Amino acid sequence: MREVRALIVDDSSVMRKIVERALRQAGLDPLVVHEACSGTEGLEVLKAAQVDLILSDINMPSMDGLEFLRQIRAQNLAPGVPVVMITTESSEEHVKQAILAGARGYIRKPFTAEQVKERVLPLLTAA
Repeated sequence: MREVRALIVDDSSVMRKIVERALRQAGLDPLVVHEACSGTEGLEVLKAAQVDLILSDINMPSMDGLEFLRQIRAQNLAPGVPVVMITTESSEEHVKQAILAGARGYIRKPFTAEQVKERVLPLLTAA
């Protein structure tokens, strides 16, 4: 498999590592991971680096995942790159908003590597 460059945006450093490990367990290797702790930081990463995949938490301080997604589109950053939102069970409305804003999928916390494989890998092969 070719190298995959992923941006993981989450205000929890532990959750960013969990997402990275799940991606590797799902078969994404070699994998280059860029991390950001907010949507604002995520936009800065996208201005400096090309990525193949973006995974973003929805609930974050300063700029949440929905606004981050809107800003990616508004600033034409990472065109065509699939965005997968990471969400808690209680945010069904946020998931609908994210899909309307251009997210290609979502993963609910807590998640398994198998769920990541099912939801994320098809987005990479389709690109």
